[in-house]
Formats: sequence, structure tokens, C-alpha cells
Amino acid sequence: MTIFDNYEVWFVIGSQHLYGAETLRQVTQHAEHVVNALNTEAKLPCKLVLKPLGTSPDEITAICRDANYDDRCAGLVVWLHTFSPAKMWINGLSILNKPLLQFHTQFNAALPWDSIDMDFMNLNQTAHGGREFGFIGARMRQQHAVVTGHWQDKEAHTRIGAWMRQAVSKQDTRQLKVCRFGDNMREVAVTDGDKVAAQIKFGFSVNTWAVGDLVQVVNSISDGDINALIDEYESSYTLTPATRIHGDKRQNVREAARIELGMKRFLEQGGFHAFTTTFEDLHGLKQLPGLAVQRLMQQGYGFAGEGDWKTAALLRIMKVMSTGLQGGTSFMEDYTYHFEKGNDLVLGSHMLEVCPSIAVEEKPILDVQHLGIGGKEDPARLIFNTQTGPAIVASLLALGDRDRLLGPGRDRGTTPAARR
Repeated sequence: MTIFDNYEVWFVIGSQHLYGAETLRQVTQHAEHVVNALNTEAKLPCKLVLKPLGTSPDEITAICRDANYDDRCAGLVVWLHTFSPAKMWINGLSILNKPLLQFHTQFNAALPWDSIDMDFMNLNQTAHGGREFGFIGARMRQQHAVVTGHWQDKEAHTRIGAWMRQAVSKQDTRQLKVCRFGDNMREVAVTDGDKVAAQIKFGFSVNTWAVGDLVQVVNSISDGDINALIDEYESSYTLTPATRIHGDKRQNVREAARIELGMKRFLEQGGFHAFTTTFEDLHGLKQLPGLAVQRLMQQGYGFAGEGDWKTAALLRIMKVMSTGLQGGTSFMEDYTYHFEKGNDLVLGSHMLEVCPSIAVEEKPILDVQHLGIGGKEDPARLIFNTQTGPAIVASLLALGDRDRLLGPGRDRGTTPAARR
């Protein structure tokens, strides 16, 4: 079961009574066929649910109102099967607060050149009705997506599926709670911002909890729970000699397990799905949470360092969108450059907190290594090689009167062998 099983997308057909009962019967029959086929063949992340035809302003407004109040409804896919006068849609669209996609398709792929008549053309009027709907969307400045293509086309399936992922992530974001353990890294600008404005605009809430509150939960973890998690570590990772039983860093691993269990319990009790830490605010913790953060990210939590609540929320959003897809998502910072003509590189890194979801398919190494900042004991961490190929590097910036989302594409490459 995934987060997508908690949601459904409503499939709404636009028409009108002008063409008579027989035309509306055929429209309904076509819609049922298309929805059943998409649900069984298109590999969509969410189930499509066919709603009654929208043939009048009152019917359309009622559908939009019901969508707003149904927590399972992630959004609406609208198909204008016949011409559907767009003034009928104004009231409904003006109150709709769920994502909207116009599926610009028609039941038949090819025209029946030998038998085509006005009955056929009135029934299959997407080219006409879709433009009317597109106009009112533009006139109302209605934010919505458009997918054009036949309903049996795999490219159309892929685009609808991608939109569904965005729609579900938007609903999840409206319920997202971000926990900041401590505050912002001192004197840093880009990680700060207006949390009230962010909640108004995006829906997620951001609040701070004292590290001491977390420490209290961490210290309550039993040895039995720690032993069980250590067993999981040993089956999932390759432990270095120092981290194995009787190794000189074994206690550091046990402390990392205690922190992970405490963090997860704190987040679950508070209903948080994203969080931040900062190495300047670790009072009461014996080490910077590294292994804990890596594993929590792999389980779907959003995270960012130094109090960066925007990136923590963005990571959670992207983890929701990418659920079940190949590849992974991780917190990352651009650290340093390699300038070489035709082969410029930027090294992405962080102190500890890189998610194993981007690792190659081999056991990560669990090790304890020295960390020169933070003034704490040496932290446990997972070490691994990452996948290669295309990637997106996303950043959400608060610029005072507006926010900016940057998402440049990059290619992930292998690390060149060190020169000696």
C-alpha cells in the first residue's frame, strides 16, 4: 500500500442537453468504457472514479463543491466529450480548490470518412468543446494542466500519471507538518524565510521544538529496541570492523540507533513528515544525527540541514510524487566545483545526511568517522556509491514578495579516480 491508495481522481464529462437523451446516453457509455480501460491498462498511480455528467451550471457546481469537501479526492480530470458551453463552468471552477486537468481526447481515434454525419460530429466534439473550456480557463486564470492525445496512447497515460502524482503531493502538502529541532543556523540567510507566508501559499506548517524535547524521547528508548534495530543494521549493511561487536566504535552505532528510534517516535507522535536539524543546536545529543536522518529520509521523511524548512518540505513533496518510481530523492548541497573544458562538474554533498534511495544496488557500508564540527562524538553514517544518469536539482527560495522554485536538470556521473 502506498500514499496513492488513500486518494482517487474524479473523471468528469462535460456536455449539455442540447443534443438529446440518446447522445447523453452514448456519452455516458463512452465515459464508462474509457475510465474502466484507463484503470486497468494505463498503470495510473490513482484510481479514476467516474462522476455523473456535467450538463448544467448546477450539476457542475455541485461536482466541484463535493470535490472540495471529499478528502479522498485529489483532483478532477475533465473531458469535454461534446460541446459544453463554458459559462456553465464558471461558478464551479471559481470555487474549485483541487487540482484540475483537462483531458483533450475523443472516444474514436480515426474519423469514419465513409459514414460521418452531423450526429457523429455533435457526439464527438472534443476539438470544439475543449477549446471552449480552454478559453474559460484562460479567462479565469484557472491554474490547470492539459493533456492532449487519444485515451489509448501510452504517452497520454504517462502524462496523466505524472499529473496525478503532483495532485496527490499537493493534497499531502496541505496536511504536512514540518518539525524544526532547534532554529536556523546562525547568520545564514537562504535557509530562513517567512513561515506564515509559506503556510498560506503552500499549506504546510512549520514549528520549532527544543532539542531537549527530542533528547527526552531519545533517552527513553529501551536497550531491547536498540538491539532489534542493530540487528536490522547488520542484515542491511556491511559494517566496518570498528562498528562490529567488540569494535572500538560499536557504542557509537548503538547511540546512533537510539537517536534514530527517538527521532522516529517523536515524529510519529507529532504527525510530522519532514524535519530539520542544525549542528549548532545539539544540546543533550551525543552525536549529530547522521545515520538516523539517512534512514528516515529513505522511509519517506523530508529533511534538510541547518534549519532549512523549505528544503525539508520540498523533499517530502518530491518523495510523495516519486513513490514507486525508479531512482531516488535526497537532501543535497552544491559544495565545490571541478572546472574542466567540456566536463565541468559540481560536487553535491553534505556532512552526513544523504539518502540511500539514490544508492546503487549494493549494500551500503555502515561506518563511524570523525566529524570536525559540532563538538560531538563521532557519528555513524552510511557510505555508498550513487546511481548515474539524469537528475533534477530543486531549490525553493523565499524572496520576500514571491517564492521561486528552481529545478535545473543535471547528469549524475561517476566520481573520477583520485590522483596521487
